[in-house]
Amino acid sequence: MPLHDDSSLFELLVLEGAQAGLSWETVLRKRSRYRELFRGFDPVRVARITPARVERMLRDPGIVRNRAKIESAIRNARALLRLRDEFGSFDAYVWRFVGGAPLVNRRRRAADIPASSPESRALSDDLRRRGFRFAGPTICYAFMQAAGLVNDHLVTCASYERPA
Repeated sequence: MPLHDDSSLFELLVLEGAQAGLSWETVLRKRSRYRELFRGFDPVRVARITPARVERMLRDPGIVRNRAKIESAIRNARALLRLRDEFGSFDAYVWRFVGGAPLVNRRRRAADIPASSPESRALSDDLRRRGFRFAGPTICYAFMQAAGLVNDHLVTCASYERPA
């Protein structure tokens, strides 16, 4: 379903980055602890996380204990705040990459779903140019699917026809 809340969009981007190289199930099981440690995914609060807090987070088994992934979330929060200054919201920024409305694909088989798209590559390139990390084209495509920017439900899926 299309998502338009900055904190929720930021949460999905952080979790997609945390998932890189792991199963999505692993990250979903840790989601509630991520929400606690990343302060509800409020970018203002995440941007203020200190190095000492990062050290404590690295010892917490409730999240993926990868320094690069944790520090990228903090860096990305700071970059997101700069985006808000420029575009008014993270929501306004990301939805530009799909023309403001979900891209509805007509996939018939799971094998037809790509790992990236021209839109996810454009989003990735722009995010990385603005200082984001763990924002490659595959992560961005998964983010776009999760946030409803792209509808890749199979045409046979009940969720395919859900209104935007």
